[in-house]
Amino acid sequence: MSARKPINVLFVCLGNICRSPSAEGVFREVVARAGLEADIQIDSCGTGGWHVGKAPDKRAVAKARQRGIDISGLRARQFRAADLAQFDVVLVMDRQNLADVRDVWRQVGGTEPELFLAYGSSPNDEVPDPYYGGDDGFEAVLDLIAEASEGLLARIRERLA
Repeated sequence: MSARKPINVLFVCLGNICRSPSAEGVFREVVARAGLEADIQIDSCGTGGWHVGKAPDKRAVAKARQRGIDISGLRARQFRAADLAQFDVVLVMDRQNLADVRDVWRQVGGTEPELFLAYGSSPNDEVPDPYYGGDDGFEAVLDLIAEASEGLLARIRERLA
């Protein structure tokens, strides 16, 4: 166990059943491979409350499982203002999530939210919502998340140094 205070990372999407639990699972795997589980705590949530308590979308679970990542045990929760005080890094999946979380941030302060893909090299700045599409959308989301997760870990390593 590390003696330093862990860095708390929160991933935010709309319903917390596709993109943010996928990001939580992928980033957990990246952190585990780096041996930094004691230094980085990870969670996810959604700005909407429709899916609270539900497991991730079956397609997200299946596509993550194909990559050796198990997100089936995660359960959706809704973003709350207190998250901005609890988490050191708050990463949102798209501009609408960013606007929604920034509205709360302007009122309560805390950690300023940012777009997750800012940590990657993709020309896209948003992780597209695959919910209404096919399996290919979930695969594309995982690719974007995996690449941005490596950039995020590199940035966090700088903070831990």
